[in-house]
Amino acid sequence: MFYNLLYPLHTTFSFLNVFRYITFRTIYAIVTALVISFIIGPWITKWLKTRQMGQTIREDGPKSHLIKSGTPTMGGLMILIAIISSTLLWADMTNRYILLTLFSTAGFGLIGYLDDYLKCIKKDPKGLLPRYKFSLQIGVALITALGLYTSPAYSTILSVPFFKNLTPDLGIFYIPFAVLVIVGASNAVNFTDGLDGLAVGPIMVTAVAYLIVSYVSGHIDFSEYLLIPYIKGVGELAIFCGAIVGASLGFLWFNAYPASIFMGDIGSLPLGGALGTVAVISKHELLLALVGGIFVMEALSVIFQVISFKSRGKRIFLMAPIHHHYELKGWKEPKIVVRFWIIAIILGLISLSTLKLR
Repeated sequence: MFYNLLYPLHTTFSFLNVFRYITFRTIYAIVTALVISFIIGPWITKWLKTRQMGQTIREDGPKSHLIKSGTPTMGGLMILIAIISSTLLWADMTNRYILLTLFSTAGFGLIGYLDDYLKCIKKDPKGLLPRYKFSLQIGVALITALGLYTSPAYSTILSVPFFKNLTPDLGIFYIPFAVLVIVGASNAVNFTDGLDGLAVGPIMVTAVAYLIVSYVSGHIDFSEYLLIPYIKGVGELAIFCGAIVGASLGFLWFNAYPASIFMGDIGSLPLGGALGTVAVISKHELLLALVGGIFVMEALSVIFQVISFKSRGKRIFLMAPIHHHYELKGWKEPKIVVRFWIIAIILGLISLSTLKLR
């Protein structure tokens, strides 16, 4: 909004030329989202408490979690408000990629809200049934993928990390591939959100990585130097990623151990969907599996656990997702969270190295 309203006036007021720069607007998107989170955080926490929208704890889970019962959930609402507001203020709202990403984020946010609403207000422990949730996720991701596929300037070529000459063209099959990435990322983040601050740390690391990826992919000189696909206009997604970083950092203030508020599906589903959408738009889809390795590990632990139990009647882990496995082995919650963050940072650095190692 600031860009669209103020930058056209730079010919009259030269100091407004600063709104031209993505780096300037990204920095202030981070700050804005952070400030919004700090301002609305206490209010949302209090509002959720008065509505008795507390977290229900699994009886078969770690016993240390029982004291968390009743802690306000749906704190992801704070994150969504901060991300969307900051992006609306600082991004170019005529940019097709920004509009698609906001649509995807809001769509997955609505799905998460429906799930949390059924669990917390209607007191239905099952929430939104998996078949309905999955169908809605596919619907939002499909609309996003079609909006991207029909863009005249968009390519269906796939970029493979570490290989500069391996660029398969998926053609029409790019649509289901994009849906798979977006829906998979959404659910993987959802699985990870199980300990205080656990999910939000890797989310910030992934957002920072794609902030850089988006910026260099939208800069013709940097993209040519790094031998990565140049996508005109995709640099604006750096502002959106910056908003994720700021909003997540603000949420962590309230979500750090011991958490005074939980993210809920209204936070984890849209954040994962947003990161998956950015990965697809920036043409670094496969990189998400590396930089978001924590999310992949959490999701795979659930998949392997289910397959093993149904096929052999035996569990691989003491409990899935895998962070609960380490809890049952005796690891304290803060230790698990910090170690997972360290792994996420390492994976983030490795993922950024692939921009040059080709």
